[in-house]
Amino acid sequence: MRGKTAERQTQRTGAAGRKPAPSSPAEAPSTAPAVPQHRPAPGRSQPGRLADEVDRLEAGVAKKLAREVARLESELAAMRTRLAELEAHADRDPLTGLLNRRGFERELLRASAHVQRYGGRLVLVYLDLDDFKPVNDTHGHAAGDAVLQAVAALLQGHVRASDLVARLGGDEFAVLLWNLSDHDAETKAAVLEAMIAAARVPWREGEIAVGASAGSAALTDPDAAAEALARADAAMYARKRQRSGGGG
Repeated sequence: MRGKTAERQTQRTGAAGRKPAPSSPAEAPSTAPAVPQHRPAPGRSQPGRLADEVDRLEAGVAKKLAREVARLESELAAMRTRLAELEAHADRDPLTGLLNRRGFERELLRASAHVQRYGGRLVLVYLDLDDFKPVNDTHGHAAGDAVLQAVAALLQGHVRASDLVARLGGDEFAVLLWNLSDHDAETKAAVLEAMIAAARVPWREGEIAVGASAGSAALTDPDAAAEALARADAAMYARKRQRSGGGG
């Protein structure tokens, strides 16, 4: 009896001391770290981000366009400046720096329009050099160029700032005088003739002298500037025949 009681105590003690058997893998609690679920970052929505990207691209394009516009405007300004220079040169005689025929006729039309609107008087003096051809034949064209330059400087230096001097071509010059009577214009033409005849142009070891014949005509009709220039030209040739200075 005592033996059975001891056996039962032993069984209870063994059962209490034993650890429970581990459960199956399906029942065992998981000890692996939990994987965080992906959640969208706080901020603008997808359409908002697209709009931001569009704005950024548009800003970049606008900056590029602004730079390109500025470059084109700079080039355009340079072209306009160059064009103005070319137009100015087109109206100037490259040898003497005076107005050429094109420039003189343009300024004559402007002066005529001014007189027609505001009043005033214009007189044209047409000059042609005497004995100029022998200068080229004897001394060469470089000497002839020196004579033309000297005559141009003389004429330019002996008229008023309001007057205009032009080289119309070859050895022909014209002067537009403001507000002179016919008598004063004829006197001025004679003075210019005398000054040219008295001038001596240094050339190499010598000097070159030429003469000039001048004719004048008043511009009585502002709409007939070309006709007035033709009358001054005819008066110059009449003066040349009178002087018997020979061909220019």
